[in-house]
Amino acid sequence: MTDISAAALRGAVDLSTLRNRPQPSQTQTQADATPAASGGVVVDVTDATFGQVLELSRTVPVVVDLWAEWCGPCKQLSPVIEKVTRELNGRVVLAKVDVDANPQIAQAFRAESIPMVVALLGGQPVPMFTGAVPEQQVREVFARLLEVAAQNGVTGTVDAGDASDTPVASAEAAEAPMPPLHAEAYEAIEAGDYARAVSAYERALAENPRDEDAKAGLGQVRLLDRVQGLDLQRSRDEAAAAPHDVAAQLRVADLDVAGGHIDDAFGRLLDLFAALPAGERAPVRERLVELFDLVGASDPRVASARTRLASMLF
Repeated sequence: MTDISAAALRGAVDLSTLRNRPQPSQTQTQADATPAASGGVVVDVTDATFGQVLELSRTVPVVVDLWAEWCGPCKQLSPVIEKVTRELNGRVVLAKVDVDANPQIAQAFRAESIPMVVALLGGQPVPMFTGAVPEQQVREVFARLLEVAAQNGVTGTVDAGDASDTPVASAEAAEAPMPPLHAEAYEAIEAGDYARAVSAYERALAENPRDEDAKAGLGQVRLLDRVQGLDLQRSRDEAAAAPHDVAAQLRVADLDVAGGHIDDAFGRLLDLFAALPAGERAPVRERLVELFDLVGASDPRVASARTRLASMLF
């Protein structure tokens, strides 16, 4: 389990510039209001409103989820964090930060890879975890956070609100039931059984090859399954010692994508593709295409990498 210490990041992260930013005006949208004012435990936070979150952390632990739309592992982890937060009924607030839209927060936390999850206690940052982790580990880390918060006198709560009265809850209740194989995959992901989730999504695609949700989920879960249990430093050392070892390079590329280092992953695989004989390139090309789909065709890094790959193919 992550070793949470209230002093672990002091001196390593400077949040003073965010703390001292001007407060938002009364004309700003409700989405920019403080969690205490809006009566919610999961809120979107911006560079402009982060100072309010820092102040709130003096009375209730705040968990900061640094994510981005292009980040596949973020889409797996964020719903788990939200679920655990809501179950704590106001004892923890979750502040969600889109790092692309809020670069000052990302810079302050030195978020070199995402998803990155950090807590705030009394205005001080506390490390939790980086990368997608199983739900059980999320629960263990949150439990430890509450212990440390109690030791530091941060034991307040916020009004979690009545979820049954919120528009979001009503909309969710009106949605059609999740397809059985999608539900099976989701349950498997929550349990950390990525292999079973892969199998469920593959069966969903066999039934309906046009199921875009299953296709997206399959790519994300395959990545999580491949990186589960890998040691980052050991994998990097093995790849450095054998620059033309396809398996070793694929492992590091997967870890880079899982950590949000998209350019590094694409660059590594494209360099490897260029260095290999034509008869050994297929696995590298297949992995690149899979990662392109995972990151998303609209991402400029994908467009650039596709162009370079095409130039080597034709």
